[in-house]
Amino acid sequence: MSSDNNQFETRAIHGGQQPDPSTGAVMPPIYQTSTYIQAEPGEHKGYEYSRTDNPTRTMLQNLLAAMEGGDFALSYSSGMAAIDTLMRLFNPGDHTIVGNDVYGGTYRLFDKVLSRYGLEFTFVDISDLQAIEAAIRPNTKLIWLETPTNPLLSIADIQAVTDMAGDNIKVAVDNTFASPYLQQPLALGADYVIHSTTKYIGGHSDVVGGAIILNDEADYEQLKFLQNAIGAVPGPMDCFLTLRGAKTLHIRMDRHSQNALQIARFLEDQTAVERVYYPGLESHPGHEIAKKQMRDYGGMISIIFKDGEKAARKFASSTKIFALAESLGGVESLIEHPRIMTHASTNDSDFSISPALVRLSVGIEHVDDLLRDIQQALASI
Repeated sequence: MSSDNNQFETRAIHGGQQPDPSTGAVMPPIYQTSTYIQAEPGEHKGYEYSRTDNPTRTMLQNLLAAMEGGDFALSYSSGMAAIDTLMRLFNPGDHTIVGNDVYGGTYRLFDKVLSRYGLEFTFVDISDLQAIEAAIRPNTKLIWLETPTNPLLSIADIQAVTDMAGDNIKVAVDNTFASPYLQQPLALGADYVIHSTTKYIGGHSDVVGGAIILNDEADYEQLKFLQNAIGAVPGPMDCFLTLRGAKTLHIRMDRHSQNALQIARFLEDQTAVERVYYPGLESHPGHEIAKKQMRDYGGMISIIFKDGEKAARKFASSTKIFALAESLGGVESLIEHPRIMTHASTNDSDFSISPALVRLSVGIEHVDDLLRDIQQALASI
């Protein structure tokens, strides 16, 4: 929890968890049950039904709060379920400012679903404080940030945005690309932190999940009510897998970041590449802000090819270690073409993804092998 003074690495392994008191088991048990016995009607041991609460889920939520330095956390069946639940704190007519470079699923939910129920959205460049300020209306209730963004890796100054928002506008930060190890938005003034725990927190491409972490008790109580009422919760095995993956987050993120920086620098020098998006590069316009608010720069890289979509598609289809697949954040390296794959929902928007762009999720393999794979794929273009 936020009162825990241990360093991140220790909290990631022990946060919010104790050995099982009945057996002494070090690892959290998987409480594979849907319901719980009651001594009398309403008299139970804290658990009634596993949509409402499950002990394995409780341990995961405690760990997520400890990792993000928050007082409360709630876990969900996916990152999108977490986002959808958070947005139910707001009412028809409420206005949200959103980055104009967000995950395609987030855009789809906001623009194609929630707007039908009276929520209003304005999409702006979240690296431009003046653009955010200009978008504020009397009915603005929320500023939604991804930082780094998906897939262009733009950087928002979280502290500056929260200062601008003041007491009347909430700030939510999707921290999926950075992970709790590299960035702590609550400490910078954010009200809510959101994760697709499918990605770096789980880390092994074997479980889907989401989370919200926050400090405000009243908001937590509302979200807890919604979590139960809507029911988009993870099962106990999903929670166990996420708990297990989270314990090595810090080690993995160090290697993701080391590998990605070397690969980004290599790609900057390639004649076939027009532009490299990686906040760890000094050429990145958000580099200094990222340096200020992040421990390191993560494992995500996007590149634009000079010869457009044909080169991008050929490159993405020619790697041998980088697997052509959606998602990110696993120990294995992945590659994808966002316009066709993860961000197809934005193709009819004003900020559709360039067909010349390819996104890399750099894994924790040996960097020399990854560089050789990239070299041979470049040679195929």
